[in-house]
Amino acid sequence: MKFQAASSIAAVLAALALPAHADSYKLPRNVILEEECGSCHMVFPPQMLHADSWRAMMGDLARHFGSDASLDEQRRIAITDFLVAHSGGRKTGATRDARGKPLLRISETERFIKKHREISAATWQRASIKSPANCGACHTRAAAGDYDDDTIRIPK
Repeated sequence: MKFQAASSIAAVLAALALPAHADSYKLPRNVILEEECGSCHMVFPPQMLHADSWRAMMGDLARHFGSDASLDEQRRIAITDFLVAHSGGRKTGATRDARGKPLLRISETERFIKKHREISAATWQRASIKSPANCGACHTRAAAGDYDDDTIRIPK
C-alpha cells in the first residue's frame, strides 16, 4: 500500500514538473537545416508547427515570406523530411486558417497566441523586437531551443 501511495505521489509530482520543461525543444542537429534556414533567420524548432504547415512552407520556397528561399530539390526534401518527422502535431492547436490552408507562421498558432496574449502591439513594434518572429529578442536562449519563462527578458 505504501508503494502505491509513493508511486502515485511520484506520478503527480512528475506531471506537475512537465510544464517547466514544456517550452524546451531538444532535437538532433540537422546541418542542412542550419546551413540553409539558419543563414537568414533563427532555426525554429520543428515542433512549433504541424507537419502540414512545414510541407506547405517547404513546397513554396520561392515565396517564403517575401523572399525567394529556393533550394535544390535534394536539400529541400531533406529539410522537409526532418521538419515533418519532428513536427509538433496537433499540440500547436488549430493547424489551418479560416480558409483551410495550413498555418505558416508560428505566431498564428493557438499555442503562440495563448503564450503571448499579454504582449501589447506596441511591444512587438519596438525597434529591439520588430516582430513576433524575432523569438531571440525576448527568449534569451531561443537559439538553443529553450523558451522557458525563466529565460525571458523583454527589451525596452
